[in-house]
Amino acid sequence: MIDIHNHLIYGVDDGSPDLETSLAMAQEAVADGITHIVCTPHASGRYPYEARLIETRYQELRELLNGQVELSLGCDFHMTAENIYDAMANPLRYSIGGKGYLLIEFGNTAIPPQLSDAMLMLQSTGYTLIITHPERSLYGRFGKMAEIFSNELLERNWVHFLATDAHNTQWRAPHLKKAYNYVAKRAGEETARRLCVTNPQAAVEGALLPAQPEPMGLWERVPLKFHAKRFAASHRKSEPKEPGNEAPSATKPGLLKRLFARKRRVSLQP
Repeated sequence: MIDIHNHLIYGVDDGSPDLETSLAMAQEAVADGITHIVCTPHASGRYPYEARLIETRYQELRELLNGQVELSLGCDFHMTAENIYDAMANPLRYSIGGKGYLLIEFGNTAIPPQLSDAMLMLQSTGYTLIITHPERSLYGRFGKMAEIFSNELLERNWVHFLATDAHNTQWRAPHLKKAYNYVAKRAGEETARRLCVTNPQAAVEGALLPAQPEPMGLWERVPLKFHAKRFAASHRKSEPKEPGNEAPSATKPGLLKRLFARKRRVSLQP
């Protein structure tokens, strides 16, 4: 399996705090069946993307791991104005291996409508956008609301990747096999392999994704069975606090359709 979202690089964000933890995370990932990790440090207001430091520690990990697991470098790219301007001024700088696929992250509470235009601008510069964890967990680690929503996305073929978003070896560990097995049982082995192996391989190589199942109910505006209001109150009480996630202003109706438009991909966190 290939993990395209992992905070393995130590001391640069809220992920691994030190080298020892990074090595332990890598070893745990290998034991889980992960053969390739894309290191994705935050680029956000709270955690600026320090390119030289990140590159130095990335190369250090590659040398120390010495082929135990393959590594690539990407970014957990927060959609701030500063980041967007810099990404456009330095085409493909933040993408996986500099080959085009870019993990983008929105705030926890709302998505301003202006981001749709910003996404189009990034696409025009050559990025293929992957929207990270719109749901926060397939099997309930982030609560029932996340579980139900993510499973409906899966059923509708609106998901293109599974990734760990690992931050440590405890609560946010680099475990992907459980999610692979979950999807294989629920949606079939081919789907699990597509989300954990085939599509991630294309992202790492900067290649076009192979043919994907038709997204159901997207262009026909079929309403989601999921209703957030049923869970909102309990979710606010139990939602894990995620450092580094800015919360933009309110969104407008119809944005969901634009977010899942052509060339924009979705990655779920198991």
